[in-house]
Amino acid sequence: MSKKNRSDIHGLVYSTDPDYKFEGENNIFETLPADRQKLRIKLDTKHRAGKAVTLIEGFIGKEEDLGELGKKLKSFCGTGGSAKNSEIIIQGDQRDKVGQWLLNNGYKNTKKL
Repeated sequence: MSKKNRSDIHGLVYSTDPDYKFEGENNIFETLPADRQKLRIKLDTKHRAGKAVTLIEGFIGKEEDLGELGKKLKSFCGTGGSAKNSEIIIQGDQRDKVGQWLLNNGYKNTKKL
């Protein structure tokens, strides 16, 4: 895929200028170490037809690292979910399991809401 066909957060999909750069292209955040991450764990049912999900918010870092953390949490809990936009969604009320896993793996600054 060429550079001018990538989408940005504002919905711009195509530019005729071959030298055009999206504003956010150079802002790649480095992933903070586990002990410096301030994650919040909460139960959420909004816009999910009444079904409960565990929501982990506040991850600072690259999308690849977020996806990897989400994959490990889903595997530990034995459920499905997704990871995008600096948050991880785990199906069901898994707050205790997620909190336990995060503490055992070095994520000290976690809050259960």
